[in-house]
Amino acid sequence: MNYSFMSFSTPELTLQEIFATASKYGYAGIEPRLASSHKHGIETTLDAAARAAMKAEIAASNITVCCLATSCRYADPENRQEWIDRTDEVIDLAGDIGCERIRVFGGPLGKDVSREQGIELVTEALKSVAEHASERNVTVCIETHDDWRDPAHLATVMQRVNHPNIMINWDIMHPVRNGFDIDTAYNTMKPWIVHLHIHDGVDLPDGGIEFKPIGEGIVDHQRAIELINNSDYQGYISGEWINWADDYTVHLPREIAAMKLFEF
Repeated sequence: MNYSFMSFSTPELTLQEIFATASKYGYAGIEPRLASSHKHGIETTLDAAARAAMKAEIAASNITVCCLATSCRYADPENRQEWIDRTDEVIDLAGDIGCERIRVFGGPLGKDVSREQGIELVTEALKSVAEHASERNVTVCIETHDDWRDPAHLATVMQRVNHPNIMINWDIMHPVRNGFDIDTAYNTMKPWIVHLHIHDGVDLPDGGIEFKPIGEGIVDHQRAIELINNSDYQGYISGEWINWADDYTVHLPREIAAMKLFEF
C-alpha cells in the first residue's frame, strides 16, 4: 500500500521539511492542500520558472506529490463557473509540477437545486474540464463529501461523464456517516476509485464529529483495506487529519502503524 498525508498535518512545514517527515514515518507521498496558507509553497500563483523549479525539487525527492487537494465545487449555479475556471488552473499547476491527481468536491446543492439538477450541474462541469485534464495527464477526483456522500450519486455522475480522467476520491468516513456500509460504498464506486482519504471519529449528538485515532471510531478501515487488497487499486491512501489535537510527530506514525496492521 502507498500511504500519504495531507498538509493539514504539517501546515507550518516547508515542502522539503514535509518530504523529510514523510520519509521518516514511512509515507510514500504527500497531498498538499491548496489556498490554505500552508507553507509547502505549491500554489497556482507560481510563475512558469517557479513551477519548473518546483517540479525539479519534487522529482529529486523519494516522496511523491500524489494529489493536489482543492475546494473546487460545482453544484451551486451561483459560483459554479468560478470553480470550473479554478479547476482548469489547478489542472495546469498539477501538469506543470508532475502531479497526476487533483481532488475536487461536488459541493452543497445550490438554492432550489434538485438532486437531478445537481447531478447534471456536476456532470457538465466535470465534462468541461475532462479534455484539459487529459491533455495535462491529470486525473480529477471528486470526493465522497458534503452533498455527495451517497455513492450512487457519484456513480451516476461517473457514468454520465464517462471519461478516464474523471474519477472518484473515496473518503471512507463520509458515506459511513451517511448510513452506507463499506461494502456498499466500495462496490458502487469500484470502477472509478483512484484515491482514498482516511480518518476516524465518532458522531456527536449535535450532528458533528469528534475525530479519533484510526480503530477507535466508526470506520471499519480493515474492511476497506481487505476490499482494495483484492482489487487492482494502484492509488494512494491519504490521511486527512485537520486541526488534529496532537502534533504530527504523534499522529503521523500512529495512524500509519494502525493502517499497516490491517494489511495482513
